[in-house]
Amino acid sequence: MSMQEGSNPEDMLAVTIAGIKMKTPVMTASGTFGFGLEYKDFVDLNKLGAVVVKGTTLTSRPGNKGRRIAETPAGMLNSIGLENPGVDEFLHTILPRLGEYAVPVIVNISGNTVEEYGELAARLNVAGIAGVEINISCPNVKEGGIAFGTNCDSASAVVRQVKRYTDLPVIVKLSPNVTDIVAMAQAVEDAGANAISLINTLLGMSIDIHKWRPVLGNIVGGLSGPAVKPIAVRMVWQVAQAVRVPIIGMGGIVTAEDAIEFILAGASAIAVGTANFINPCAAQSIADGIKEYLKERGLSHVNQLVGKVNI
Repeated sequence: MSMQEGSNPEDMLAVTIAGIKMKTPVMTASGTFGFGLEYKDFVDLNKLGAVVVKGTTLTSRPGNKGRRIAETPAGMLNSIGLENPGVDEFLHTILPRLGEYAVPVIVNISGNTVEEYGELAARLNVAGIAGVEINISCPNVKEGGIAFGTNCDSASAVVRQVKRYTDLPVIVKLSPNVTDIVAMAQAVEDAGANAISLINTLLGMSIDIHKWRPVLGNIVGGLSGPAVKPIAVRMVWQVAQAVRVPIIGMGGIVTAEDAIEFILAGASAIAVGTANFINPCAAQSIADGIKEYLKERGLSHVNQLVGKVNI
């Protein structure tokens, strides 16, 4: 099973995803929680299911120029450009500080080539890291700019490369900007993914009607927030019918009710993203809400909800 029921009533939220033990099924989504340390004054990191850190690359990246974030109805567009200090700085400076907390640390990795993903996996195959999450929504430089996440063969190649260089659980974060999300999920599962997280942001655009120019400096960006939730729930449900590995659902989760929708659709855990900008304590509040929901219905463990939607 992707989630394990605890014998203690206090463990009704404790889950194990791809071998990663978590106190709750509520994680923080990459890119919206920094490296976790930025939120330590607002939320007790020890009470989170897991912290998925900001996208990490081989070398430091300054990110995109111009405006990077734009608010939209029931959501936001972002085009950060993977700004981060690079894997060496993460390992030497950030990871030791994260190690002071009793929370699993999952590192989201991004590369321009299959080889870069493998090198990142090798460098991050160290104590203190619970797993790696592969961001395959990046340009594949060798293939003329095609995103790894929109091609089954390219996505599979990345997963196999990462698996070759790490002993850690490998989570693959899928892009919704594809024709067939199920085919992508099956491809990465066949390549060795230990879990699948979905969805990443939807590609969107906003135009300033006064300047007649795109709002974002990069022209297009990723749409997240409550506006994408119905799409995300649908994709989680579809993928849950087709794969055996556990699914981490995300996309517009703001409340416990939102999270429960994803779990009923087939997610074994969920990740909170854009809601962190609205409420720094969102992940903890959502976990508390799930627990109350279980108690109200006389359920002993969150795994009793997984995939239980009546169709």
